[in-house]
This record gives sequence, structure tokens and C-alpha cells, in this order.
Amino acid sequence: MRRIIVCDGDETGQELLDEALRVLAPDVVGFPLELEHFDLSLQNRRDTGNEVVHAAAAAMRESGLGLKAATITPEATGDVGSPNRILREGVGGSVIVRTGRRIPGVVPPASVVHPIVIVRMAVGDAYGAEESRSGVPGSPAEEAFRTERIDRSVCRSVAEYSFRAAAQLGACVYGGPKWTVSTVYEGMLKEEMDAAAARYPDVAYRPTLIDAAYAGLLSESNASSLVVPALNRDGDCLSDLVLALFGSIAGAESVLLALDDELRPVVAMAEAPHGTAPSLAGKNVANPMAMLLACAAVLDHAARGDDAMAAAATMIRQSTLGVAADGIRTFDLGGDASTSEVVDAVVARVRRVGPSAMEPGSA
Repeated sequence: MRRIIVCDGDETGQELLDEALRVLAPDVVGFPLELEHFDLSLQNRRDTGNEVVHAAAAAMRESGLGLKAATITPEATGDVGSPNRILREGVGGSVIVRTGRRIPGVVPPASVVHPIVIVRMAVGDAYGAEESRSGVPGSPAEEAFRTERIDRSVCRSVAEYSFRAAAQLGACVYGGPKWTVSTVYEGMLKEEMDAAAARYPDVAYRPTLIDAAYAGLLSESNASSLVVPALNRDGDCLSDLVLALFGSIAGAESVLLALDDELRPVVAMAEAPHGTAPSLAGKNVANPMAMLLACAAVLDHAARGDDAMAAAATMIRQSTLGVAADGIRTFDLGGDASTSEVVDAVVARVRRVGPSAMEPGSA
């Protein structure tokens, strides 16, 4: 039985997780799963001094699988901070993968056609950087400093995974950092991209400076699928933009990966990339697509040769997109369905298709 570490969250994030977990019920997917819950709500993180987050990361390292709800990151200095950073560092995560794809029945606000996959660093760069200020606070002469750091091992993981993903999708590896301006720091990622390109000569490779890549995403996605390797900060911004281009930031999942020495995934934690949406809490109107697709993604990584589990992942993904095509969508996608009505429809579709009717990987 596969053991999945479930990280409970806050506000709408927890509501969406509770709803999405219905698709993983044994009577829906056709097999049992061990779901071990850790309460990562803001209050419990404060009560435990973040020990619950460290415990969840340790459990995830053992099981190799995680599913996380959106959580609140308090802004005050000295508070518990971001659980995402602790989890990423705790599991040895180096890559975050987010895929923008067409949502059936939804006209995207931009002329994007093929999927766009953002492969970003999970640690380092602007996140966790040392910061300081000097001079009289508030004066024109006051200065702020930030010392950022990236590791070659993480650059290599991002580059390698990008080319592997592109090879599987028949996509082009596109974009990259601003290596002409930052030849030493950002140039390290470009060096690893070039090295990966030499290892994968059959994969299309179009390195493009990050500023030009922002503009090019609109036109290049009309020609083929794209995989975009990125620094942590750049990838964070890019992924939000890309998901919005396809209609909603709540329309795709996010997957954190820890890779072994052979650059193969050993830990996968799936989540929705959006926040806790406090204005939607308790109203049963938030879009559950990203959380449903996160359930499919964690099953993909759990399958490990298990055809039934791989087929269930495909069923959940296809059913989630199929329900959108049927017009059963929340308000952000132009519909009037509630959160639970969307999940009801997805569960019904998965049950109707059945675990033996879908070939693994057909999504």
C-alpha cells in the first residue's frame, strides 16, 4: 500500500484539499492508499515551533510521496515563516515543475496553444538570502543589500530535468537566465543548460534571455510545447504568468521533486500553486482543479510500475479536464458550479470510467 504524506493547511487551501481527497478514496480509484496527515495550519506551526513541518518532511523522505494544501506564510519577522521553504530543504528538493495547459471549454486570455512547463529551482537564489541595510533608516542614503546563492548541483538538476521532460513531451527547451548580465552567478545555470543540451542532442534547444523569454512565450507556444528552466525567483514569477495565460492560476498543479545522484525523482510532493484565498473561505466557490490535478500527479509518482495506479492518475487528470469541457466550472473559469459540485462530477466520471478502462499515460 502506498503511503502519502498529506500536509493539511489553512483557509480555502484546506477546504480544497478535503474536497480533492475524495478522488483518492478506495471506492473511487479501486485500491487503498495510506494517507498520513500532518497539521501544517498556521496555528499548529506556531504551537509546535515548526516541529510539525520538520516531522512532515522527515515522513516524506521515508515515503517519497507528499500532497500539500495551501498554507499561510505570516509576514512578521520572527514568526514561523514559510513552511514551503522548510519542506523543500527538509526533503532535499531541488526542482519545482509547473505545467500550463489548455483548459477545455475555456478561452485563454492569450494565444497560447501548446503546454508550457516551468522547471525552476526549489531552493536558493533570492529565497533564504541574507539581507541587511545600512545608513539612517528612511534617509535617501539608506542602502539595502541581499546576498544570494545558487549551487551547481541544483542548476544541474534543473537543466537535466528540463531536457528529460522536453524529450518526453517532444518539446523545446526555451528561455533561461540573464546570463549576459550575470555571467558568474546566473551564468552557472546557463552552463548546465548547455551541458544538458550536449547530452540530449535530439531535443530542440533555444536558450533565450529571461526578459526576451517573457515576451516570446506568447508566440513560441504556438509552434510547440516549451520547457523553461529557471532560477528560483524567475521561475516563481514565470509560473504564475504562464498559468494565468491559460485561464487560471488554479488550473494546474505544482510538483516539488528531490532527485538522487542519477537525477531520478526520489521524493515528489504535489500541491496547488495558488494561495489560501481568504476571501473565498467558507463559500464553497474556489476552483479545485489544481488540487485535483495534484492528486493525479502524486499517483503518477506513486505508480512505480503499478499499472492500476498509473491508470487512476490518468483517469483523475482526464476527468478533471473533461468536467471543465462539460461546462461544470467555478466562477473564475466562467462557470457557476460550486467547489463540491465540480468534485462530485469528477468523482462520478472516475467511477464511470473505471480503473480498467484507461490506459496508463494516455492523458
